[in-house]
Amino acid sequence: MPSPHLQPCPDGTRLRVHVVPRASKTVIAGLHGDALKIKLAAPPVDGAANAELIAFLARLLALPKSRVTLLSGAASREKTVLLPLPPDRLPSALLPS
Repeated sequence: MPSPHLQPCPDGTRLRVHVVPRASKTVIAGLHGDALKIKLAAPPVDGAANAELIAFLARLLALPKSRVTLLSGAASREKTVLLPLPPDRLPSALLPS
């Protein structure tokens, strides 16, 4: 697969993310090593940044928030998220060059 931040799995796709909290707005900001860099407007307090990440990805994929699952990294900038779609059905925004 050409995108190292995406890994197919039986339940869909695992997305490796590097988050930057307290940004001016929530946007995809390219790649950070082998992870997709996402700037989040929310602060890393009381799970607000994690909730913002889940909500942002759910909006991007046109899915309910309950379908996007944070697998690891709840207290870290490096996170792994389970997306319930195969890699070939993901929007191009998740495939920066």
